[in-house]
Amino acid sequence: MRIDILTLFPEIMEGSFSASIMKRAQEKGYAEIHLHNIRDYSTNKHKKVDDYQYGGGAGMVMAIEPIAAVIEKLKTERLYDEIIYMSPDGVVLDQAICNQFSVVNNLMILCGHYKGVDERVREHYITKEISIGSYVLSGGELAAAVLVDAVVRLIPGVLNDETSALTDSFQDNLLSPPVYTRPPEFNGWKVPDVLLSGDFNKIDKWREEQALERTKQRRPDLLE
Repeated sequence: MRIDILTLFPEIMEGSFSASIMKRAQEKGYAEIHLHNIRDYSTNKHKKVDDYQYGGGAGMVMAIEPIAAVIEKLKTERLYDEIIYMSPDGVVLDQAICNQFSVVNNLMILCGHYKGVDERVREHYITKEISIGSYVLSGGELAAAVLVDAVVRLIPGVLNDETSALTDSFQDNLLSPPVYTRPPEFNGWKVPDVLLSGDFNKIDKWREEQALERTKQRRPDLLE
């Protein structure tokens, strides 16, 4: 999978992809993540990429010209399955969306800043708008990093144990059950006996029951 990210601040994102699972995914060739500085496509001598709103109002707007230039250039090089704009008024990211994106070949992600991007970018270039929650960030970079991480970890081969992603929260509209590791007792707090029993049928049943109960308590909306 190739992911191209359009941003005014690539330095914000570099650390997100240079360690842990994201680093290994790239080193193993499962994912290519390319950062493109939108300022490089500005024809303004000062590399300006924003301007005042038509009609007045607070906040600057990212101009269409440099954004269109980088999108058009990348589109001549490959076919994109989706061109995504990270926006607080987009579709809220969930596991189903991540699953869908994990099997595509090429994604392009635009990170907004300031008051947002010229609406014509959204109307004529963007194929999907995604939000990571009902709040506003300073820019789309952190949201894009969340999306990329959530998608790339699902690509077969990225995780050392591929079944791990299949048992994550939300994969079956349930939260994950509690998990424990050594020691079996700490400060008098014991691991449930069933997990030490070696009876995997009982363990699976216990985990299913715990997942359902935890979902009822914490996220009943998932069961609706």
